[in-house]
Amino acid sequence: MKLLKLAMSELKGELLQGDMGVELGALVYDSRKISPGCLFVCMKGANFDSHELLPALPGKGVAAVVIDREVETLPEGLTVYRADNARASLAALSAAYFGFPARKLLTIGVTGTKGKTTTTHMIRALLEAGGIPTGLIGTNGITVGKEHIATKNTTPESYEIQESFRKMADAGCKAVVMEVSSQGLMLHRTGSILFDYGVFMNIAPDHIGPNEHKSFEEYLFWKSQLFLQCKTGLINADDVHSLYIEKMATCEKLYRFGEKNPADFTLRSLSHTADPDFVGMSFDFAGAGRVVADVKVGMPGRFNAENALAALSVAVLSGVKDQVLRTGLKNIRVNGRMEIVKLHPYTVLVDYAHNAVSMEALLDALREYHPKRLVVVFGCGGNRAKERRTSMGEIGGKKADLSIITADNSRYEKVEDILADIRESIEKTGGAFIEIPDRREAIYYAVQKAEPGDMIAIIGKGHEDYQEICGVRTHFLDREVAEDALREMGE
Repeated sequence: MKLLKLAMSELKGELLQGDMGVELGALVYDSRKISPGCLFVCMKGANFDSHELLPALPGKGVAAVVIDREVETLPEGLTVYRADNARASLAALSAAYFGFPARKLLTIGVTGTKGKTTTTHMIRALLEAGGIPTGLIGTNGITVGKEHIATKNTTPESYEIQESFRKMADAGCKAVVMEVSSQGLMLHRTGSILFDYGVFMNIAPDHIGPNEHKSFEEYLFWKSQLFLQCKTGLINADDVHSLYIEKMATCEKLYRFGEKNPADFTLRSLSHTADPDFVGMSFDFAGAGRVVADVKVGMPGRFNAENALAALSVAVLSGVKDQVLRTGLKNIRVNGRMEIVKLHPYTVLVDYAHNAVSMEALLDALREYHPKRLVVVFGCGGNRAKERRTSMGEIGGKKADLSIITADNSRYEKVEDILADIRESIEKTGGAFIEIPDRREAIYYAVQKAEPGDMIAIIGKGHEDYQEICGVRTHFLDREVAEDALREMGE
């Protein structure tokens, strides 16, 4: 395969030595997967710069290499291409290597601080119910038909994205919906993809720190970059930063969805329901010259109405019929997102809310169901911005009747140090709390002390099936632990 020539229109750089038309085998960016005749892309990662391997590559059988920084000596017998950005080049090369599979799919990208996972699942549910087989890429993994593949990142590396697109196209998928993170955009993981639809949900201070974004302004900028690579943009009109996103956008078409501010797609007559037959909400959906009455959404919470509105807007533009819009989300379930473990006589649910913005939205949403007590079980991840734990502690103290603070993924920090920061912020609010460092014990306590009419929200880890302590991951799934506690009680 003459991979360099195939991707030439997308590549930005210059050939330093060798031949652009060289025949190549595999495309590789992981040095552990180098094979004879491959094209190897050198990139600087968080812990290692593979440019350091350059002198040894000819001896490993590498035929060509892409670099993006100056090197003292170019290895003999090796085609060398100097790119402006190696990660952007990897995206272009990956698209070519897998035969440009995005061109065969309706591509939908969703970005935002919160709601990406739920919204992508909702879009997929509506498209599939409308007869459009749809693949999925995001925090909960990659889904191709009935196959599920775990992922480490919300937005995988560009090679994995293009490989997944190819699997989807070959499996008969007609569309793909994926979460597009700010990190994914900044690291060019979604490079060389022209999305048919790009969706902006919201943005709030998060992912700001030494290993993430330097500032909120940088975070906002990278979120906006999705709308430089999509044909049609859908913007949440109710988010305060929507105008910034719109000004940055270069889409052919731009639509707004929202409930409070003027929008092309909106909802009316929102009502909440919690009974043995249906837990969630209903509303009328208006847009594209029609009103679809009594749309059912099988997930509680006002913010899920916003997620559903975004999904419905994409679906109607994609040609999904009114009856599917009305019923396609009635039985929607998303692992770790408002996932109900028990409903009566008290409610136990699991959610991924792991920052103050998501936590506040969740607790406000649960208040609309008028619980006897609102109890929240939470901790904070280690080696992350300290502000996250203090702000979550403040929200717990102000919004919950009882906070049970406990371990999350402490990583390389001490659990007691993380809890001390949370405790300090809760104490300032005067809110009721108890401290149970062991997460299993904390969940058992919350479930076993529940009273009729209570709502117990176990938050922070959601779909994650592990707990990371001192760099070691052990199996831990909040839902399973809550189910074990209920089982022991005979519930």
